[in-house]
Amino acid sequence: MIRHPGARATVWLVTVVAVLSFAVGVVNIASQEVALLSAYVPKSIQRLAGFTGAMTGFLMLTSAYGLRKRLRAAWYSTLVLLPVTALQGLVQPGTIPVPLIEVPIPASTPLVVLSVVSIPLVSAGRSQYTESWELSTSQLAALSALIGAQIYGTVGTYALREEFPGVNTVLDAFYFTLVTASTVGYGDFTATSQIGRLFSMSVLVVGVASFGVAAGTLLGPAIEARFAAALGQMSEAQLSMLEDHIIVMGYGELTEPILEGLDEARTAFIVVTPDRERASSLRDREINVLIGDPSDEQPLHDAGIERATGVVAATNNDAEDALAILTARELNPDIRIVAAATDRQNIDKLRRAGADAVISPAVIGGHLLVQSALGQAEVESVADRILGTSGEEVEEIAQDETDDG
Repeated sequence: MIRHPGARATVWLVTVVAVLSFAVGVVNIASQEVALLSAYVPKSIQRLAGFTGAMTGFLMLTSAYGLRKRLRAAWYSTLVLLPVTALQGLVQPGTIPVPLIEVPIPASTPLVVLSVVSIPLVSAGRSQYTESWELSTSQLAALSALIGAQIYGTVGTYALREEFPGVNTVLDAFYFTLVTASTVGYGDFTATSQIGRLFSMSVLVVGVASFGVAAGTLLGPAIEARFAAALGQMSEAQLSMLEDHIIVMGYGELTEPILEGLDEARTAFIVVTPDRERASSLRDREINVLIGDPSDEQPLHDAGIERATGVVAATNNDAEDALAILTARELNPDIRIVAAATDRQNIDKLRRAGADAVISPAVIGGHLLVQSALGQAEVESVADRILGTSGEEVEEIAQDETDDG
């Protein structure tokens, strides 16, 4: 069974393939050297593979960005593009001279090998890409306007091709529409009549308007995400890349030692808190934080609770912790949840809410202080055991100390 390398590793893998596809395509556009399958592929196809290889690289980069956001559509597009990059590599010319080897190696060999290797690795991670790609009503309208403007210009130019010398095919008409609407205007196709000029003006106005609306509407969310990142807020892509991490629900008096312990253990984690001032302070320390109520489903979903390995609830409010635990357990029934009870009487309540382990720092600390005051030598050994044991063992020690008391 093939083990999935993880979302972050997959994104890097696909990005490398995209860069290789673009680089090999650019290098081989004008190359006259032989390809891997030069004996079976016409020269025209080899040249075409160079141009399309560069374009495929751009498309692959788009898929890599979608994988960062865990989009299912990006996963499908990646699986479609990987065989394409491998085939393009087989037919692209160009070689790399290697010392001590008389026969040069085709420049596209790394692209072909990496594309083939990536296919089963990406396929194995299907379950991790569950997000759907949804466009808002305004984005759909802007995209429709952009496409409609191109259709209007192409159909109109082809219908009036007698007014545009040089326009003989639909491709010529589309080319004229694109360069006119984008305000490039190479001038190779020019209207020779008043009707043609009026139509060209309409294409220019409609095209520029549609391009402007589409750019503002479709790229607006991306620009907002950049501003959010500059202000210290985690972007949607950053949140989607979290995996095998710990979610710390809320922030209280007990939270800081938890964050220090997780940081020392080099464990990825994110804090979910509704306190904006506290969140800003955590961001200044480069700690992953999400503003939201941990008892609500959406913040925990955004924090990747489906991909997390554990949840910690350790504020100084047992009631809020209980609500957050109930929500976390509902969203991920298999996740391990650890809670700290401020009041001893709430230990069982937090267990019933869904916590796998409940520890009362006040009870443990109280017993240790009493035993230390009585001069019992084993107090320090108990503390050392707690500091050097796993979560399950800490719970057992805490229970033993409570029962002894």
